[in-house]
Amino acid sequence: MTTTPAPATAPDGTRAGATDWVLLVLPGLIWGSSYLFIAESLDAIRPEGITFVRTLIGFSVLSFIPAVRRPIVPGDRRRVGLLGLVWLAFPMTMFPFAEQRVSSALAGMLNAATPLFTAIVTAAIIRRRPANAVVTALAVGLAGAFLIAFPTIDEGRSSAIGVGMILAALVSYGFALNLAGPLQQRNGALPVIWRAVGCAVVLTAPTGIPALLDSHWTWSSGLSMLALGGLGTGVANVIVATAAGRGGATRASAMGFIIPAVSLALGVGVRHEHVHTMSLVGGLVCVLGAWLLARAPRT
Repeated sequence: MTTTPAPATAPDGTRAGATDWVLLVLPGLIWGSSYLFIAESLDAIRPEGITFVRTLIGFSVLSFIPAVRRPIVPGDRRRVGLLGLVWLAFPMTMFPFAEQRVSSALAGMLNAATPLFTAIVTAAIIRRRPANAVVTALAVGLAGAFLIAFPTIDEGRSSAIGVGMILAALVSYGFALNLAGPLQQRNGALPVIWRAVGCAVVLTAPTGIPALLDSHWTWSSGLSMLALGGLGTGVANVIVATAAGRGGATRASAMGFIIPAVSLALGVGVRHEHVHTMSLVGGLVCVLGAWLLARAPRT
């Protein structure tokens, strides 16, 4: 027996149209491709340089959007600075360092666990046990993340460190998303994102500028870096903010299910990376956990 999922609806009860679905798919494609772009950029510049150049390009692109300059609540400025650290500077540095040790496909598949770590951090912050449906979703998703990472044990200490860096980035994302929600509700998404990206540029400049001066670019790595910054840090954030405004944040978050599949396809198809069967199974289980979490009742 099969069931047809209910069509996505906006906060006002309307169904998602073609434009809404495009706004969902595009960020997933862009962010899913980011792991390939990071791997290609590593051929030209050190990891800390990737984060600096990426945020610098992204900040420049976002600066062309008039809405980003709307003022924010003065009391939120320090929180936005913290957001620049835990949402951008730290995790975006962890991923390039990790991809020196693990494949881009594996990095992208582990990213599917982001909603799970966000839920865990939320439960820790509010000091309340999640509902049983949420606990089940977390158990399924974390089992999937374990299956993704397990084969790296046989690949040596370096791969295990790479997985650890990715998990540290996901924990950081968990704190960031809990911090970003209230900030964006009070001030609007784009003004917060633009300022947070600007803070990340400043935070990563001390190590990023020397890495940039020591870089050696090719056409492939240069275009990858431009795409990573212009599309991944710039355009995708604008699209997600637009999608959330049209259909709500819950619907907009659905694009996260696309990212692991895109990173896997590009890692295997473009860079000819080998992915263990157990990791593939783990990726499906992890996405299942994230899907169950998205459907769990909110309290």
